[in-house]
Amino acid sequence: MYRVTVGLEVHAELKTATKMFCDCLNNPDEKTPNKNICPVCLAHPGTLPVINKEAVRKVLMVGEAVGGEQAKEYTEFDRKNYFYPDIPKGYQISQYKYPLVRGGTLAGVALTRIHLEEDTARSQHPSTSSGQAQVSLVDYNRAGVPLMELVTEPVIHSAEEAGAFARELQLLLRSLGAGDANMEKGEMRVEANISIAPTEGPSLDQGSSRTVLQLGTKVEVKNLNSFRSVERAVAYEIERQSTLLQSGGMVVQETRGWDESKQVTFSQRKKESSHDYRYFPDPDLPSVVLADVAEYEKFVLPELPWERRARYIKIGLKQEDAAMFVSQPEYGALFDESTKGLARGDERIALSANYIANDLAGSGRSVDTKHFKAVIEMIAEGEVSSRAGKDILALVIETHTDPRAIAKEKGLYQQNDSGALEDIARQVVAAHPSVATDFKAGKESALQFLIGQGMKMSKGSANPQQLRDAIQKVLG
Repeated sequence: MYRVTVGLEVHAELKTATKMFCDCLNNPDEKTPNKNICPVCLAHPGTLPVINKEAVRKVLMVGEAVGGEQAKEYTEFDRKNYFYPDIPKGYQISQYKYPLVRGGTLAGVALTRIHLEEDTARSQHPSTSSGQAQVSLVDYNRAGVPLMELVTEPVIHSAEEAGAFARELQLLLRSLGAGDANMEKGEMRVEANISIAPTEGPSLDQGSSRTVLQLGTKVEVKNLNSFRSVERAVAYEIERQSTLLQSGGMVVQETRGWDESKQVTFSQRKKESSHDYRYFPDPDLPSVVLADVAEYEKFVLPELPWERRARYIKIGLKQEDAAMFVSQPEYGALFDESTKGLARGDERIALSANYIANDLAGSGRSVDTKHFKAVIEMIAEGEVSSRAGKDILALVIETHTDPRAIAKEKGLYQQNDSGALEDIARQVVAAHPSVATDFKAGKESALQFLIGQGMKMSKGSANPQQLRDAIQKVLG
């Protein structure tokens, strides 16, 4: 058996008006190649970068949310040197020794650091009809976009835990307004460092009593762009490395890619170490003392995903509904507005959650809060049945009409007139004498059948409880 250890590095593009070191637009939806570019992000000689304060502020907000330690006394930007077509300078402006944030915890996972850098350009390798790529194209619209990198400690021990962490980070970035983190568009990319080691037990750090877990050889899987890919790539590497060790082979430290179509990882290159990048402070950018910059002093955090989830659970929502309202904030906002001021246990809380989860979220439909709240009130007050409430809600969405007007026009208000309900009860019992006999003989399900027939006769407008009472009265 082997002990699995996983550490994640997550890159997320930040939602700012301009790029990290110039005033070009930061527009991830731009379709025209090389439109949002300038001499700075193309690294023309003689150009100088300028730090985007809003990007720094957004990283600090993330650090605050996860309980990290902000670098108030000193932070700096470094040059990370490597050559690749998508990095025109021949180096990337990043952070190394003095990041913006150290430590913190997210989803129960300890964090190492959160720092800020610039994104690279986007390379494309179009194929000819024969399937061979003859040219490579580079779109520099993305070059220089503010990029947050978050690094976890190696404390994740399963593919599922890795996927859960990535999902929680995406929710956090969206709730803070720091970034959209749309993985399909490349706005958030995950790299997983995976190692396995025998589970014989821990060893002791030489010369101390500190317990150290034995780690295996680390393999990095790059640019995972979906939660499913994160989980499947980690699971595949665990299986691949286990099989390799069991057969007497050795795991090689390397960088691997993920082939989505084949569901396998593949070797890309030998893994670099930090010294290979020859980090040194960027001479074109000043070091920053955050405490001296007023914009970084204070900011008010919104309700965080885990706080919102806990609030929903506290008022009695099911775990799955709470999770849905956090992951789909537009429906969470509708629920909050519709239940404002209600105490735990109020029937309208459960009704609102049920109707949003089953009648809105599943279909992607939306509804005016005022109209939705009126439908819930009508159901809670017994003015319409639950079945009629669903029909009214569907018509409200389609026509944007007042729900009470719809109920009146369609005859969907519940009948509460005892005389009219007794008349329906007599007709139902007369039409099904054998079922009435079964009920008198002790068959409880017979009563439900009669109630169903009565509801059908009233076209769903009868109050179910009062109809039940009327049928029981007729049956004696």
